[in-house]
Amino acid sequence: MKTRPASRTLVISGILIALLGLLIGGGGARLAALGGSFYYLAAGIGIVLTGLLLIVRWRAALWVYALVVLGTLGWAVYEIGFDWWQLAPRGDIIFLLGVYLLMPWITRRLPRGASLPLAATLLLAAAVGIVALLTNPHDKSGSIEAASLDLPANAGMPDDDWRHYGRTLAGDRYSPLKQIDGGNAGKLEVAWQYQTGDVRGPSDPIETTYEVTPIKVDDTLYLCTPHNYVIALDAESGQEKWRYDPKVPIVPGLQHLTCRGVAYHEAATATGQTCQKRIFMPTADARLLAIDATDGRPCQDFGQNGAVDLTQGMPNMTPGYYYSTSPPVVANGVVIVSGNVSDNVSTTEPSGVTRGFDVNTGKLLWNWDSGNPEATTPLPAGQHYTANSPNSWSVSSADEKLGLVYIPMGNQTPDQWGVQRTPQAELYSASIVALDIKTGKLRWVFQSVHHDLWDMDIGGQPSLVDLDTSTGRRQALIASTKRGDIYVLDRTNGQPIVPVHERPVPQGDIPDERYSPTQPFSDLTFLPRRPLEERDMWGATMLDQMVCRIMFKSARYEGIFTPPSTQGSIVYPGNFGVFDWGGVAIDPVRQLMIANPDYMAFYSRLIPRAANDTGVAPGEQKANEAGTNEMMGTPYRVQLNAFLSPLGLPCQAPPWGYMAGVDLRKSEIVWQHKNGTIQDSSPIPLPIKMGVPSLGGPITTGGGVAFLTSTLDSYIRAYDVLDGTQLWQARLPAGAQTTPMTYRSAKSGRQFVLVVAGGHGSLGTKAGDHVIAYALPKASS
Repeated sequence: MKTRPASRTLVISGILIALLGLLIGGGGARLAALGGSFYYLAAGIGIVLTGLLLIVRWRAALWVYALVVLGTLGWAVYEIGFDWWQLAPRGDIIFLLGVYLLMPWITRRLPRGASLPLAATLLLAAAVGIVALLTNPHDKSGSIEAASLDLPANAGMPDDDWRHYGRTLAGDRYSPLKQIDGGNAGKLEVAWQYQTGDVRGPSDPIETTYEVTPIKVDDTLYLCTPHNYVIALDAESGQEKWRYDPKVPIVPGLQHLTCRGVAYHEAATATGQTCQKRIFMPTADARLLAIDATDGRPCQDFGQNGAVDLTQGMPNMTPGYYYSTSPPVVANGVVIVSGNVSDNVSTTEPSGVTRGFDVNTGKLLWNWDSGNPEATTPLPAGQHYTANSPNSWSVSSADEKLGLVYIPMGNQTPDQWGVQRTPQAELYSASIVALDIKTGKLRWVFQSVHHDLWDMDIGGQPSLVDLDTSTGRRQALIASTKRGDIYVLDRTNGQPIVPVHERPVPQGDIPDERYSPTQPFSDLTFLPRRPLEERDMWGATMLDQMVCRIMFKSARYEGIFTPPSTQGSIVYPGNFGVFDWGGVAIDPVRQLMIANPDYMAFYSRLIPRAANDTGVAPGEQKANEAGTNEMMGTPYRVQLNAFLSPLGLPCQAPPWGYMAGVDLRKSEIVWQHKNGTIQDSSPIPLPIKMGVPSLGGPITTGGGVAFLTSTLDSYIRAYDVLDGTQLWQARLPAGAQTTPMTYRSAKSGRQFVLVVAGGHGSLGTKAGDHVIAYALPKASS
């Protein structure tokens, strides 16, 4: 009577194991037919055989499974070496099943000695796992030999302040403050907290998010919220001074609801007009507001009662399809505003025109329309700018001495179909454009992607720095890009300082589409060391990893710039970007760059549209950049998503995010460390450091400390700029997909580090409305 239950246990176990083997073997057969690895087919056969032998109680059952374990171990190490996070999904089910087969209710009903080979192979696998845990194959260690340049004081910018989005018009995100340094950064603590009260509503778009970097002028902080509230806070205490609500309506066409920041202008002398100190902010309903910085009231002498209507001259003006999410540039008496045009909705969109307005009156001074680039005089009433022209949705920089504003350009929508693009659109898409601040006339253009079919906009604010090179000091512009290349240009003429080379890229087969035969590659790059391969596929288990391998082999992929296809194409780096709007931070004194590169593959597929399919009418869809995009006016829709497993995990192996340091004098990446944990991205909130993506940029300081808040886990972290050592971290109450800032308060003399933690709708980080200031304890500061 005692034998029967034990035999039943073996039979049931054997059947379940055989079924698992059939599942693995079936998927393996599909993968092998696609030209992929034969491992899963072989492993599936071995597991089926193990189950069948277990049913008949043969000693060979565990011996066969020992061969499966040994074969898995050899195959895994051969494919990816001693990389724990790659080994784990290859062997998790195999190892755990092996442990189950060594349980007494299995082994005591098999002949003596049956378990010894399996036990030995599992011990070997465990030893390999321990070695892999102690190995870090992805980090690059090093220390930058910092320069120490004497730079002229920044006229009109006190060291204590942060008066522009990137602190200065140069967009370097560098503060000369030194109170917080490598020796005391670990002592930072919360100094004050404030909540804006602006939270997501049920009718808001998915990407309702805080991406704001506040500015600080004298004793006041200024920031905006997703619904375009403008708020002034006391820089010492965080107490609210005033707020202004422009009453922005929420319409279905909005793809985003965010505000990255505001701009500030102070008249050099009192001129008698109202609002000597002004805050400028564009709104989600396409207005440019001027607000008195002292009391939050509209500046009545600017435009009409403090507002300029940015829909003037706009063609195809569906509400929500044109607005600006980024702060304007105020330079040499001109307020320069660009705007976001909705991505991938249709071929009949508003214009991507950039305009310059008088800082006092709001009068239109010039317009630069990439569809008609020579005509910069103000557009006459009743006429329209060029429809659907390339736009600039990010933050621009300016050099007031040179009289130039530097515009990072996006694409002509739709991103994945370029048949109808004009020669002008081809010239200015995915480019840095330098315009004369006073006239809007084009001075030079540099393009980072030819005929962009991948949504590789230049998202980051260009950073300006006087750079020491082998040929002397150069007036440089540093442009980070979604594709991962860093372009170092002479900002006077747009010519590369770091060499750029044209290289052949894959070609496509969509009818009537054209493809650039080459693309420009910079010698300073964060491009992945090699293209993705099947062995780079990942998952929580061998099963979803196998599915990811099948998906990878079923798609088209020939490395970077694999074009869109009806088959489905892997886009890597993905259009989330190696670098997006957060850009990079430049230390002009030490001549180094701090960066937070991301590595996430995306998947796109063109879906042919039926002849009578006209799509969804403008204004009737809730626009969203993820999922299936309409691309009305083209023969296709496009499916566009992150490349994920059936469990929703990245199909591409970690790390997905880093912090990195670059010696700009040598154009060399000196250190690069995986950054961030899966604490807020996994079902079990464990702070395992795998390196996660970040959306938002770093800052750096005279104290040699860099700060970042924008990883998918809710932390603020401090790093040593020379070698990347993490100096400090603190838990945040919500996601902080923003760029932080730092300033010093005259009242206490304390240096504060400020972060806005409000979450990001598209990334799914925790929502909030928090503004948090950190500082050293009062006794230490």
